[in-house]
Amino acid sequence: MKEKIYNIAIVGGGPGGIASAVESVILKIDDIVLLEKGENHSTTIRKFYKDNKRVDKDYKGVKVDLNGNIYFMDGTKESTLDLFDEILLKNNIDARFKTEIDNITKENDIFVLRTTNGDELKAKFVVISIGKMGVPNKPSYPIPLDIRNKVFFNANSINDEDKVLVVGGGNSAVEYAYFLAEKNDTTLNYRRSEFNRINDTNKDLLNKSIQEGKLKTKLGIDIVGLEVDNNKPKVNFTDGSTEVFDKIIYAIGGVAPIDFLKKCGLELDSAGVPLVSDSCESSVKNIFVAGDLLFKSGGSIASALNNGFNIVTEIHKRIKV
Repeated sequence: MKEKIYNIAIVGGGPGGIASAVESVILKIDDIVLLEKGENHSTTIRKFYKDNKRVDKDYKGVKVDLNGNIYFMDGTKESTLDLFDEILLKNNIDARFKTEIDNITKENDIFVLRTTNGDELKAKFVVISIGKMGVPNKPSYPIPLDIRNKVFFNANSINDEDKVLVVGGGNSAVEYAYFLAEKNDTTLNYRRSEFNRINDTNKDLLNKSIQEGKLKTKLGIDIVGLEVDNNKPKVNFTDGSTEVFDKIIYAIGGVAPIDFLKKCGLELDSAGVPLVSDSCESSVKNIFVAGDLLFKSGGSIASALNNGFNIVTEIHKRIKV
């Protein structure tokens, strides 16, 4: 059977992603898939908006004229979710929930989207419309105030001379670990003995780094808590051992969007906002960006809907050519 290649793969099931999907159907673009890591669409609205919260079309008083075919108006959290439920169902959108994209690469003119479970999808165009409100998961035990400047949730602040502990068992944790191990004294800690959530490429690179003696591991061992030792994090493990590190990276879920965008090869400005054209096309040809990611402090639902309409209008032109 010939491998399926979608016309458009949409990453993120918020307003920008929903608009991109619905406007695609209206323009009769077939083979569209909407990918959302949450259990349902509009995770940000569901999780961060209080029940019965007022939702205005003109966010913070900034008037936005809607360009597309989705009739969005002032309402509440519940009426907004109902609207999106209705239009997704009415337009028969292929929406796949609990599907988190780990990275996007390009093979010739086709994009390969790899999930955190190791699955792959292929598409001619990609729309990234993930939210900014998701935050990295933090450990259940407290981080002492005196060492909070030594604890991170990505590898951006690690120097070559740092002794580093990476905590986590997913793709991001493994990638940080084997990358840092090339130059740093690095230990990877995972509470389980085996890595069941990483893709084959990361599994191979992890094993290679361990076998070459570059990367140390503490597997099947959890962390009891942290202490301060001469202004450095002292880590107490469940096997009774302790060790002092210069810095700790927690990669235990909820990776910040900026890491994902960089992994996909998108160019960002100094504030972490993707560089895009008037049609919301990123620095990578045929990858478009919609929604909150385009705004330093977050955008409106109406703006995200317009992003989706403008993006799909441009994609439709390119498909017709």
